[in-house]
Amino acid sequence: MSTLNRISTPLTELTGVEHPIVQTGMGWVAGPRLVTATAEAGALGILASATMSLRELEDAITEVKSRTDKPFGVNLRADAADAEQRVNLLTKYEVKVASFALAPKPELISRLKEHGAVVIPSIGSVRHAEKVAAWGADAVLIQGGEGGGHTGAIPTSLLLPTVAAAVDIPVIAAGGFFDGRGLAAALAYGAVGIGMGTRFLLTSDSAVPEEIKRRYLEFGLDGTVVTAKADGMPHRLLRTEFVQGLEGAGKLAQLLPTLRRTVQFKNMAGQSWLELARDGLAMKRSSGRSWNQMMLAANTPMLLKAGLVDGDTEAGMLASGQVVGVIDELPSCRELVDRIVDEAVVQLKAAAATVRSA
Repeated sequence: MSTLNRISTPLTELTGVEHPIVQTGMGWVAGPRLVTATAEAGALGILASATMSLRELEDAITEVKSRTDKPFGVNLRADAADAEQRVNLLTKYEVKVASFALAPKPELISRLKEHGAVVIPSIGSVRHAEKVAAWGADAVLIQGGEGGGHTGAIPTSLLLPTVAAAVDIPVIAAGGFFDGRGLAAALAYGAVGIGMGTRFLLTSDSAVPEEIKRRYLEFGLDGTVVTAKADGMPHRLLRTEFVQGLEGAGKLAQLLPTLRRTVQFKNMAGQSWLELARDGLAMKRSSGRSWNQMMLAANTPMLLKAGLVDGDTEAGMLASGQVVGVIDELPSCRELVDRIVDEAVVQLKAAAATVRSA
């Protein structure tokens, strides 16, 4: 039985979910199984499409829709060569939320909104938030430096209130959240809800191999590291022996493994060399990476797949937020969401009582 508590915010009103909690779009992790469980728990599940081919994305969308009638979303790479085709899938299947890892073009935002989709780009600075707000985005998701995967240097406690004060659209906070106290704090800071990646990865509904999830639970608050050696951009990962080896490797030592994994990803995605080159060029233009960084970026999908799908920590890397150090169990998505909402209600009522008594 789900919690009877409800916290209504502009996020729940925009998306139609019961609770102001978002399961973020993690590559290789946020598939139909996790998204369905999140949606059924009353939160907003986001499919991660960056590691899916166009056909795989369509199959994933139809699978989720066959398993739940609750709202869910899809995370898209705005700089992908086939971004417009992926947007067409969202409009075709009436997906409720379009989440973007980078700022989508204004015309993509307009097309999605015309079809009733809620557009929520992820941003890491005030400047980017102001830009997508001016282009018509419905809300933004900010990720502070505590978050896993690609991340910035500004902590959530500073980025959140700064962005909330700068834009007139709802702001969802991610980076460092794992319980009801965090949800209550985010609401107090001006957010309309929280996004969580690592906390949802570490649930019984996550398809990540059990031995890998148990491996995550072994790490403390100092168990992550931010490195640019994986793909040329700051990336928060578990501090495994493999990642420590990446940190100490020179450019020449990285070259052959990088080329090998590029070929693997090309074959897995079913892309021609021309399509792969076009995709890389689009990413380079949008991100401003050097060609050396672009070569490293080809590492990321296969390195993450080795750890998160194949369960090989010796040949792969594991993205993780700093919250890994305070997580010690693997609840279901339903148990997790209910607990967070109940804890947040207690915290918010206690704070209100304190204000009244003063």
